[in-house]
Amino acid sequence: MDINTVKKVATLARLEMQDSELEAVQAKLGNIMKFVEQLGEVNTDNVEPLANVVDIKLRLRDDVVNDGAMQTKVLANAPESMEGFFVVPKVVE
Repeated sequence: MDINTVKKVATLARLEMQDSELEAVQAKLGNIMKFVEQLGEVNTDNVEPLANVVDIKLRLRDDVVNDGAMQTKVLANAPESMEGFFVVPKVVE
C-alpha cells in the first residue's frame, strides 16, 4: 500500500494525519492487508456457517407491538418538533 492510498483511506475515514505518521500507518495497514489475504486463502468449503460457537437454542419471546411510549422523551431532545415528529431542514431540492 503506497502513501497516497494511506492518505486517501485517512481522508475517507475522516482521520487527520501528520506526514510523520503516514509511514507507520502504511506499515500497519500493509500488515492488515496481508492478514486479510491469508484469511481469503483458508479453505472453508466444508464449514457450515454459524452465528455462535455454542450449539444452543435460545428461547424466543413473543413479539408485542407497541409505540415504545417514549415519544415525549425522544422529542424533548430535538431542537424542533411539530405534531409529534422531528423537524429537519430540507436537504433535497
